[in-house]
Amino acid sequence: MNAILKNFIAGEWVDGSGVTRNINPSNTNDVVGEYAKADRAQTEKAIAAAKAAFPAWSRSTPQERYDALNKISAEILSRKEELGRLLAREEGKTLPEGIGEVARAGQIFAFFAGEALRLTGEKGASVRPGLDVEITREAVGVVGMITPWNFPIAIPAWKIAPALCYGNTVVFKPAELVPGSAHALSEIIARSGLPAGVFNLVVGSGSVVGQTLLEHPDVAAISFTGSVGTGRKIAQACVLSNPMKKFQLEMGGKNPLVVLDDADVKVAVEAAANGAYFSTGQRCTASSRLIVTEGIHDTFVAALTERLKGLVVDDAVKQGTHIGPVVDANQLEQDQRYLKIGQDEGAKLAWGGELLNRETPGFYMQPALFTEATNNMRIAREEIFGPVACVIRAKNYDEALAISNDTEFGLAAGVCTTSLKYASHFKRNSEAGMVMVNLPTAGVDYHVPFGGRKGSSYGAREQGSYAREFYTTVKTAYTFPV
Repeated sequence: MNAILKNFIAGEWVDGSGVTRNINPSNTNDVVGEYAKADRAQTEKAIAAAKAAFPAWSRSTPQERYDALNKISAEILSRKEELGRLLAREEGKTLPEGIGEVARAGQIFAFFAGEALRLTGEKGASVRPGLDVEITREAVGVVGMITPWNFPIAIPAWKIAPALCYGNTVVFKPAELVPGSAHALSEIIARSGLPAGVFNLVVGSGSVVGQTLLEHPDVAAISFTGSVGTGRKIAQACVLSNPMKKFQLEMGGKNPLVVLDDADVKVAVEAAANGAYFSTGQRCTASSRLIVTEGIHDTFVAALTERLKGLVVDDAVKQGTHIGPVVDANQLEQDQRYLKIGQDEGAKLAWGGELLNRETPGFYMQPALFTEATNNMRIAREEIFGPVACVIRAKNYDEALAISNDTEFGLAAGVCTTSLKYASHFKRNSEAGMVMVNLPTAGVDYHVPFGGRKGSSYGAREQGSYAREFYTTVKTAYTFPV
């Protein structure tokens, strides 16, 4: 076993108060690494370091920020195969998906390197004679970041990069299930030339590290991606803290993919298979509700079932694998529990759901497809977060649209159709933050805003130039020349 990998606080790698073991879900005999766990005292040291570094970093030049972020981007992209393999090994998504995610992280840092040079303000005339008005943006302060396990390098990237770009300092708490990618990213950031304390890594539990970030008065903002339940607790804590914290929440999804009678069946099947099952269905944007109109229903179900039969479930890093394992035993148990829930509710398990044995012990599960589901069933309303989707039959477009919007979530939605009329209407009337036509619901470019409505998101959008809304605060200043 290699040495325990440390936390990064105030520009130094430091030991923790415990150890997190990182287990490969494709081979549970394989320990990816051991990582130091931070306690409350260490988290407070990281916050203090970030606070001390904030005044100078928030007033650093755009060139300094550009240089650091560009250097981070270059190293990530130059090591994308190596880092992608690490990601696939610890999280369970396939090697091509892992490499693609790492590349996206590198692109995000490159984008925000450019944004550091593009931050502008406004200058105007006052309604009062002789006064000038300036509107500028300034950094918020110390930002606590709590990230999930399903995108262990891309989601941290799209939080850390804009935070640094706009002059904030960072305390980063990754998910305990995937510390490897977080540690590798942190090593790259540590080599970028950032002043000590600007970026800090603290691996640990939500109940200790996360709670300390929420309670500490020197943390100005929290950016969180995770479950709805945890998101609500974070919102409450931020509102009740003194001083109140700014917060940004990206939470769950129960995303619809509507398939209309006039859809190209091949296109629809590929959109459904990719959106619902790739990355083992462990995406908040996964299309877990397939709403299909009557005229194409049977043809679509038959074609999708055949497509699922051809998908290879195996070790994430093995060539030819389409779907890797579920991330851990708890998630696998949850997926299996929902299979029973769906059947007990009256849905038909048309394909899959079986536990699979492979060359190495892992959390392998056949992709599962329910038919004869209704939108009031739990499998159609609750986020399962696994390779499970249900088909809901609709009479026509109007009913399909109504069903797609009948959810507490509003992250992503899709429609498969060859009709410009229906495509245009769906884009306008879908109650989701991101809408796809003839595409999987999962998959958004790195330079455009990411986020949803209703119970899926709260606060400013992530990614793209819209990220400045969260990571900056607006100042209005007047000058009376004398």
